[in-house]
Amino acid sequence: MKYEYNVEHVMNKLYASFIIIAIMLLHPAYGAQGAVPMETGIDEKLGQYIPPDLTFIDEKGSEITSKDLFTRPVILSLIYYNCRHICPELLTGLTEALDAMDLEEGKDFSLVTLSFDETDTPALAMKTKVNYARLLKKEPRTDTWKFLTGDTENIVRLTRAAGFGFKREKDGFTHPSSLIILSPEGKITRYLYGTTFLPRDLAMAVYEASEGRPGKSVGKLLLYCFSYDPEGRTYVFNILKVTGTVTILFAIMFIVYLNVSNRAFRNKRSERDGR
Repeated sequence: MKYEYNVEHVMNKLYASFIIIAIMLLHPAYGAQGAVPMETGIDEKLGQYIPPDLTFIDEKGSEITSKDLFTRPVILSLIYYNCRHICPELLTGLTEALDAMDLEEGKDFSLVTLSFDETDTPALAMKTKVNYARLLKKEPRTDTWKFLTGDTENIVRLTRAAGFGFKREKDGFTHPSSLIILSPEGKITRYLYGTTFLPRDLAMAVYEASEGRPGKSVGKLLLYCFSYDPEGRTYVFNILKVTGTVTILFAIMFIVYLNVSNRAFRNKRSERDGR
């Protein structure tokens, strides 16, 4: 009985220790230096809706509601117009994917770019729109790619509904990089992460949105493995989080092995004592 007690006691100690380590490593407050703060990032809201009563100003200075935007599937990009790093890369990646797609802008889907910086102006939105319309090889449908600005209340309501967390820094914002795909009813159906996008993935996301079917965001795994570095304005491999996860998996396997071995030992001894 003494051997059995010691083995189980060690297993319980190991299990408790690994639970503590798991909480420390996987908690958003821990990670590699330069990781995304807790309030930034993507909290996927697949199947939920963007409020239809939000009010914004388009690049022409006209007021528009979110309901007015939901006439067909929407490819939504959340940026700020003074960004010089991730945001331009995202919009460039979007234009490249649009040129390679067979779907037609304005017929099969609409494009909406919204600044989450409440100080951005319609004039700055128009300047940004002109710059990226020039990058398109296809003739752009300028009436269906909206570049919006808004006040704090409406921006916060939309970003919270979309699960998009950002934080103002002294020289800009810390924020994730993602396209959010919406159905014609404003339902969130897909997140596409990064700054470059495969035309096939984007077209499939639009097709799913047209049917209102939420799709699994495979890129979420990449965001788990990579953290945003606000100083370098880029995504870096989060080696602590990944190695921590691998360590935990091996630890769980080791605990299972000890448990199975202990049971097998007790069964064999019971059979031996019963003879």
